Amino acid sequence: MNKVKIKEIFESIQGEGPYVGYKQLFVRFCNCNLKCNYCDTEFSHESDFTVYDPCELADIANSYENIHSVSLTGGEPLLSVEFLRDFLPRVNKKIYLETNATLADKFLEVKNFIDIVSADIKLETATGIKDAYKFHDKFFNVCKGIETFAKIVFNDKITHDEISNCCELGTKYDIELILQPEMKDNKMVVSSDFSSEILDKFLEKYHKVRLIPQVHKFLDVR
Repeated sequence: MNKVKIKEIFESIQGEGPYVGYKQLFVRFCNCNLKCNYCDTEFSHESDFTVYDPCELADIANSYENIHSVSLTGGEPLLSVEFLRDFLPRVNKKIYLETNATLADKFLEVKNFIDIVSADIKLETATGIKDAYKFHDKFFNVCKGIETFAKIVFNDKITHDEISNCCELGTKYDIELILQPEMKDNKMVVSSDFSSEILDKFLEKYHKVRLIPQVHKFLDVR
């Protein structure tokens, strides 16, 4: 039976996107196929994880009551797709996948078990990741039929081309775009006025856009 390394499991509120404020069980997977400049997840201590098999982790997930859903986060959960194929059918909760939206083929292997997709659109100016759009385009295409929204972390280096590219993806796949100012510790790296200006620039090109900072950091919860 497949096993997986899990960084941590904890109950908290969702602090990002349209489901902000909902209580979830967070299952944080180790490892990621990207390395974003702003990443706040520490994976350098290779011994700091727990190994679970699908039955063990499903029993834990199913034991929690009064949660909206189980958030698979990371890292990148889809790197563990072989484990997910065994794990997800055993879970009796909604599944909320947080993903960097670059592994479309792996997503297809577990699509039938996912209820909500929280996908990133990686801006080079914020993440240092180049040419992510072609991967996002393929990913959003295979998300059809599943509730999907996209989070966009930005800073003061965001460009007009990046705004246009994001809005084109939103329009093409009819997904909501959630603008998320980059954070340093518990503070935004851009001003509220600048954030509002960026929101207006998006809204000039696409109507399904919202500005939602990382609320859990303002509340000082995990």
